[in-house]
Amino acid sequence: MELSERKQKILAAVVDLYIETGEPVGSKALCETLSFKVSSATVRNEMSELVEMGLLEQPHTSAGRIPSQKGYRVYIDTLMKKRPVSKEEQRYIDSLILPSAYDPEKLLDGVARALAGMTKLAAVSTTPSGVKAYIKAIQFVQTSRRTAMAILMTSAGTMKSRVFHCDFDLNSDILRVFFRVINEKLVGLPVSEITPAFIQSLAADLGNMTLLMSDALLAVLDVAQDSMSADVCLDGEMNLLYYDEFSHGEIKRIIDFLSRPQELTRLLMQQPNGMKVLIGEETNRPELSESSVVISRYEVGGNDAGAIAIIGPTRMNYGKIISNIEYLSDSVGRMLTELMEMD
Repeated sequence: MELSERKQKILAAVVDLYIETGEPVGSKALCETLSFKVSSATVRNEMSELVEMGLLEQPHTSAGRIPSQKGYRVYIDTLMKKRPVSKEEQRYIDSLILPSAYDPEKLLDGVARALAGMTKLAAVSTTPSGVKAYIKAIQFVQTSRRTAMAILMTSAGTMKSRVFHCDFDLNSDILRVFFRVINEKLVGLPVSEITPAFIQSLAADLGNMTLLMSDALLAVLDVAQDSMSADVCLDGEMNLLYYDEFSHGEIKRIIDFLSRPQELTRLLMQQPNGMKVLIGEETNRPELSESSVVISRYEVGGNDAGAIAIIGPTRMNYGKIISNIEYLSDSVGRMLTELMEMD
């Protein structure tokens, strides 16, 4: 059966009306919203055929229709009208995240909080992963007589730090030696190459300086390994309690899934670059079989870095949400790129 232009308009109208009201859509209500004249009987026939095509569902015999997951897919891919982010909304979004623009972890945490507040859904963001990043610089800051902090900055815009202890008194001259030697050896290398074997090899090359620098080298190894993984920032999961679409059991399963950072990160990071909407079973997660996940990947310095996403019921305002996430994703990528390029 062909999805004619009239069927497309009716499907789009059903989805829009159902998103707005949360109630099954009947033919009479639908006729009042269509941009063309058609009888209620014709609309009923078209809706029945859309049910046969698997694009609409009828929850009860006497009820109107609601979109199926397949219907949402067609709507998002071909029928949906994106709602542009207004200048006023842009200024509001910027005001929420700009205060944290110089701290990647705080920035992504602020993004999740802002997105949860705007959408009234669960929001998640991941900090840039160092898997494909290289070392930009390593700084050393003295924190007490015998302790210092190693700070590793990567091309992905992340900064990781680790405090280490030495068996001797530190001073600025010793820290300058740490800085010079380690930056000469490590700057420009992929973070993924900083392994225990690499540090052992480097220590052997340093000869007599190894005893002086062993604690600093171990701290660098720790921060490099920390930089390899993406941190997850989650906010707004309690928003999901207010949606009638979810039963108590479904809410429990969703929140349980959201509490497992590794699995959540795997879901977000396995998606291709750009924007992706996963509907229900497309997530390949039984906990999210009645949910939708809208994911936008952001880039830092032209390289794929992390993801921003929302999780909620399949009945959500996709046009508005996608525009908001795309704007946030572009803003985050730009801010982190600027941070990375600062001298």
